[in-house]
Amino acid sequence: MLETIAVVLSYLLGSVSFSIVIAKWVKGIDIRQHGSGNAGATNTLRVLGKGPGILVFLLDIAKGIGAIGFGYALGDDEWTPVLCGLAAIVGHNWPVWFRFKGGKGIATTVGVIATLAFFPALYAGIAAIVVIAITRYVSLGSLIFAALTPLFIIWLDFSWPLLAGALTICAFAFLRHRTNIVKLAQGTENKLGAKKGA
Repeated sequence: MLETIAVVLSYLLGSVSFSIVIAKWVKGIDIRQHGSGNAGATNTLRVLGKGPGILVFLLDIAKGIGAIGFGYALGDDEWTPVLCGLAAIVGHNWPVWFRFKGGKGIATTVGVIATLAFFPALYAGIAAIVVIAITRYVSLGSLIFAALTPLFIIWLDFSWPLLAGALTICAFAFLRHRTNIVKLAQGTENKLGAKKGA
C-alpha cells in the first residue's frame, strides 16, 4: 500500500510543470504556445532567457530526486524507487494538472537516474554534454544520454530494476523526441543559441 502511495505521489509531483508555471508568472504566457511548444527547460531558455531556463532545469531535476526520495521512504525493495522515478517522468510528460500536455522529461530523467545510479548518469551526461557542445543540438544530447545510460548501468552498476527502469526511460525519451529525430535527419532541428523563441 505504501509503495502505491509513493508512486502516486511521484506522478503528482512530476505533473508540476515548472516551465508552464514560471512562464505564466514571468510573462503571462502558456509556454506550450511559444517557441517549440514544448513545456521544458530548453524551450523556456529560448523563450524567456537564461535565468528562467536554468531555474526550470534545476526544478525539473529536483522533481526526479524528490520522487526517488518517496520511493526510498515508503518502499522496502529495489523496484519502488525505480517505479517512483518512472512515475515522475510520466507526470512531467503527461501532467494531470495541465491537461496531460507536458514536456519531454529529460531534466527529470537526469534527476531520477543521477539519484538511482550516479556514475552511469555522470558518464552518460558527460557524453551528452560533449555532443551538445559540438553540435549545439540539445535533443541529440538528450537522446545520447538516454541511450548510453542503460549501457553504463550494465557496465558499472547492474541490477535488473535499474536496467529495466533505464530502458523504459530510454523508450520514453525516443518517443517524446520523435519529431526532433525527424528534424535531425532532415537537418532542420533548432540549435542551442541559434534563435530566441517568440
